[in-house]
Amino acid sequence: MIHWTVIIPLFIFLIIIFGIGIWANKQIRTSDSFMQEYFLGGREMGGFLLAMTMMATYGSASSFIGGPGVAYQQGLGWVLLAMAQLPAGYFVLMVLGKKFAIISRKYEAITLIDFLKKRYQSNVVVILSAISIIVFLFASMTAQWVGGARLIESLTGLDYTAALLIFAVTVLIYVVIGGFKAVALTDAVQGSVMIIGTIILLIGTIVAGGGVENIMQSLVAENPQFISPFGAEGSLTPLYVSTFWILIGLGVIGLPQVAVRAMSYKDSKSLHRAILIGTMGIGTIMFGMHVIGVLARPVMPGIEIGDKVMPLLTLEVLPPLLAGIVLAAPMAAIMSTVNALLMLISSTVVKDIYLHFFNPQASEEKIKKTSFWTTTSLGLAVVVFALNPPDLLVWLNLFAFGGLESAFLWSVVFGLYWKKANKYGAISSMIVGLTLYIGIDRLAPHVFGMHTVTLPILISLVVFVAVSLATQDKENKGALDI
Repeated sequence: MIHWTVIIPLFIFLIIIFGIGIWANKQIRTSDSFMQEYFLGGREMGGFLLAMTMMATYGSASSFIGGPGVAYQQGLGWVLLAMAQLPAGYFVLMVLGKKFAIISRKYEAITLIDFLKKRYQSNVVVILSAISIIVFLFASMTAQWVGGARLIESLTGLDYTAALLIFAVTVLIYVVIGGFKAVALTDAVQGSVMIIGTIILLIGTIVAGGGVENIMQSLVAENPQFISPFGAEGSLTPLYVSTFWILIGLGVIGLPQVAVRAMSYKDSKSLHRAILIGTMGIGTIMFGMHVIGVLARPVMPGIEIGDKVMPLLTLEVLPPLLAGIVLAAPMAAIMSTVNALLMLISSTVVKDIYLHFFNPQASEEKIKKTSFWTTTSLGLAVVVFALNPPDLLVWLNLFAFGGLESAFLWSVVFGLYWKKANKYGAISSMIVGLTLYIGIDRLAPHVFGMHTVTLPILISLVVFVAVSLATQDKENKGALDI
């Protein structure tokens, strides 16, 4: 069944996005520095724009589709766990903040790998970083594209493949032609839509359920654990929840797609404003969407596939036109995350691999063509992988988060704040972190009741410090570059 009244607002939303992409393309054509403009928007983001692009990049299919679906199954305990994301933007901008922006300008760094390459002077660090970004972000982006396709599928009645192609073409056109500035400006629109959509749907769900008190009584009648902090089955133990916070709170500093935002603002005033606006925005979305997932259970009982809770609930409790506006929120979240990841992988391939290892003297025109074709090719490759969708989007996305944090967290933080940090420590930490994370995830997830990412991050911290201190003499004597 095609919901035409719902589709019209979404169609208008997409037209606005295309308009922004075309305008941003004109900016790129007239810019003196293609690389700065295409991959960082000329480092000219103000506070509101920085906050919105941080929030829109961090909010994704997991936040708007997967997260509410898990909350529907687990109850209020999952809301408590999800709220660990509240300080994510604050942590990133406070820890990286001014120093990261100053040093990245000093190094003329356009990507996170640029910074690591200049800081550690090591090709091995560059190669490990590039492999980590391409592998883990490709997995994360595949999950996002599946989420976008499923949303279009539920609204139009088209089969999954057709819905996927519509979503892919839409995203690719405006990212390829517009670059980072198109991504940042559309994030401002998408971030605003996400906040408004969350508030509208929360109110609509409460009204449909007969008020908060009535909904809570229904939850208790079904299972008292739905309103406990430990989840419907008691699986959300204090140790698991507190270590999960490392993944979606503290560890976010190590996510390249988020960290690169801290390179792109124009002044300190913009940074301070972004911290305030971003924290309030992320809090509103994360709390609102996950609470909606819990409240949906009495309103629409019996939904077996968690990823369908949000679209089905929206179509049920809101008038069609308003439902279209609200469903632009998850579409915005998914599209903004996809375009941020696509730009990051593209910049890794072009700037950190092609220019660094293969063609350092490439002309501006050659870089432009390579960037456009790389972004297009990567997008089409994701479509191929997304044709066979995974069952659990939220877990695939969180798996990618953990892998990136295990690789980058300490290399970035110590690279900024510890003078004794060196390439030997960075390489050892990245190898140990990645190996442990993948090994634990495959063989013994949630070891000792902790989240999978905990041991890799803690052990890679110890390895980084120990190896850096043990190799100070080699570093000082100018040992063979690795």
